[in-house]
Amino acid sequence: MSLIAALARLEAVEAGRARPLATVRHRHLSQRPLVLVPLTTAGEAGAPLGALVGTDPERPRLLTVAQPRDRELRFAFLAELADAVLPYIDAHAADVELVERTETDPGTGKRVKAEAELCADAPQLIVPGRAGIDFVRLLGRSMRFRRTAEQDPEAPYPAPPRVPLLGRWLTHYGERARVPGSALLLAATDLLGGHWASGQSSLEDQHLGALLAWIDPPGGGSGAQAALRAELARDAAGQLLCPPAGPATDPAFDNRLLAPAVESYDRVRAALGAAQEGAEADGWLGQLSLAEREIRRLLLTQLEPTWHAVWRGLELLRELPEGGRAADRWVSDRWSFTSHRDRVLAGEPPQPRRDDAVTAARKLALRERAQAQLEAQEALDDPLVMAGRRLAGEAFVAEVTEVVMAWTESKRPAPRPLITLRTDDSPHLGERVKVYRSLDGRPQSAEFVRREADDVLVLRLLDRMGRSRDPAEGSVPAKGDRIAWTLFEHDQRGGPRLPEPEETPWTHGGPPGTAAEDPDPVTPEDLL
Repeated sequence: MSLIAALARLEAVEAGRARPLATVRHRHLSQRPLVLVPLTTAGEAGAPLGALVGTDPERPRLLTVAQPRDRELRFAFLAELADAVLPYIDAHAADVELVERTETDPGTGKRVKAEAELCADAPQLIVPGRAGIDFVRLLGRSMRFRRTAEQDPEAPYPAPPRVPLLGRWLTHYGERARVPGSALLLAATDLLGGHWASGQSSLEDQHLGALLAWIDPPGGGSGAQAALRAELARDAAGQLLCPPAGPATDPAFDNRLLAPAVESYDRVRAALGAAQEGAEADGWLGQLSLAEREIRRLLLTQLEPTWHAVWRGLELLRELPEGGRAADRWVSDRWSFTSHRDRVLAGEPPQPRRDDAVTAARKLALRERAQAQLEAQEALDDPLVMAGRRLAGEAFVAEVTEVVMAWTESKRPAPRPLITLRTDDSPHLGERVKVYRSLDGRPQSAEFVRREADDVLVLRLLDRMGRSRDPAEGSVPAKGDRIAWTLFEHDQRGGPRLPEPEETPWTHGGPPGTAAEDPDPVTPEDLL
């Protein structure tokens, strides 16, 4: 936690209301995101119990599993989920635009420009909390290896036709959520917690109702008291007024309401199976329908408050202007979505259960670069975030007091002007340390020359001044300019080139054989 974030939490405790950590929104928000509020069964990891899903806050679609231990009912739930999610994904996959991008020519190895299809927008999935992202990843893992009756007529429990496809998409979204700055799959608690500091711990911030109570307390009262009510307040029946839906359910709800309802459903279902055809079976069939409705009603009481809380959080986030570089990160998400769409259309097999050494190294390098790039971009977009980097000595704001022109001693002299600055910050500068400023959206670098006084620094500009002897207009700061400089790079460099999968050395698993190219076989741990 940065010093400014810790200070904001202390101020939130004193004021009784969350304090802002940002002046802009650092994530792209779709105009029509798909919100998914899942519930899981207690005592059986990852077993779905119910969900609210939809793009309209007033018209959610309720999906339930009356008996989560029943494999057929569970597959029916997953089929309904596929019917709710895949049309939303397909609508974005069909709308494309032609863009020019730089690619490597496989024949010559040179970088060439070529036209490529890019989806005009990407579907965005919002879940209430971080545990919802883990559940999406687990669902994808359990679904993408399912075999349908068409693929394997002898499969003991064939999955509905579109379930494996949804599993592949959920797996992709779950993996993409691990890339810092990605906005394809977002948790509402992480979004809100990244823009506001509450007076509670980051673990307590994972309770969406409590976090919203700090940010927007009802009636303008104390956020601490409102958060306490959101966490602990119960009705006369002992049920939470603000169920967490995290996606685990409250034990009091499980023991007092859900368990008796499921037991009643099981008894009626057993009686229906034993009943003979005719009026007796019709009567039990009606009783079974009533038992299913009761379970749906109970699950809706747990899901609906969280559903409205997610949409309320999105409303608060939309009040912040979008950061200048958030759109560029969203373009990367669109490329990621388009690439996976192309892999699906090409008939490639599902993602493997474990990555090979090269793929794992590439993913790790991508995430490390994305993390450094995200931290730099958020600071450049947001003065409040930049203030935290200034307090840490990683950036400084200075006023130009003098500019002295100088050139390199070469056959073709290049400008290297000396800039004298006055600053009240205390950056961690050493001999020949490079610093950077943003010039027309691109970084311009300089090196530290000397410190003439505690608050006076001398820098030498190094680049982005044109190719002629005289610097291009506007490329050199003028006296009186107030500029923000950073000790961190604005753009991250690529890492070392990794070998192709077929060239993987034996010390890292060896070249993949035919077995590695086939979809992984289904194992017990892949089952929900």
